[in-house]
Amino acid sequence: MELGNIGRKSLATHVYEVVRNAIVVGELTPGSLHSVNDISERLNVSRTPVREALLKLEEQGMVSFERNRGARILETTVHDLEELFSLRFILEIPAAHRAARRPEAAAIKKLQTHLNELTEAYRLERSNARAHLEPDARFHKQIAAMAGSRRLGAILDNLFDQQMIADGTSGGFTRGMEEIIDDHVRIFDAIAQKDPDAAANAMRDHLLISSRALVSKEAGDAEVGKQFEPLFIDILTMTTSGILK
Repeated sequence: MELGNIGRKSLATHVYEVVRNAIVVGELTPGSLHSVNDISERLNVSRTPVREALLKLEEQGMVSFERNRGARILETTVHDLEELFSLRFILEIPAAHRAARRPEAAAIKKLQTHLNELTEAYRLERSNARAHLEPDARFHKQIAAMAGSRRLGAILDNLFDQQMIADGTSGGFTRGMEEIIDDHVRIFDAIAQKDPDAAANAMRDHLLISSRALVSKEAGDAEVGKQFEPLFIDILTMTTSGILK
């Protein structure tokens, strides 16, 4: 874990990004305990920006402070994954619907680029979750941007970080890589064809299948994930069930 070149960012922001990245890539391993002093010495900075970074990471559910001991890197549980994907249901299904209403040509081209990167990553990097999830996250964040929500992109950053901590790709356990690619192609095609309902349904199908696969992977039992349903009702279910009609 190195501080590197700060550039134009504030010290507090840079320290936060460095510590968060160290957690995501596993340099600070889940379950490990770290004092503010230890991290500040490793980064050669004062305690204040380190403490600020850890407090922010605590708010995001990545660390937990233990009295007089320091910050423990939280391990991802099956319930964490269920909650993570339940939030993605609430946020990303309407985003896909909105993105498909009147997509601009430049935005579709950018989404195509992210789809190509994602496809290459899933085909070439069979066992590297981070290599999969970084282009995957860019694809989903572009849909958020097309929906007109910069804040949603920031929320997705945090959700994907937590998914990375859990080694969170469903490929190779209950799903093949080509299946995951096909999910994203279906979402892309619906948005490019300006079909909001198809985009929302494709996003919901993708999230549901992926969440069940990842829950199964975390539990080490392919049957466990089959029982997963989102913890919160999503807008697509509310519409098709007549709640919003």
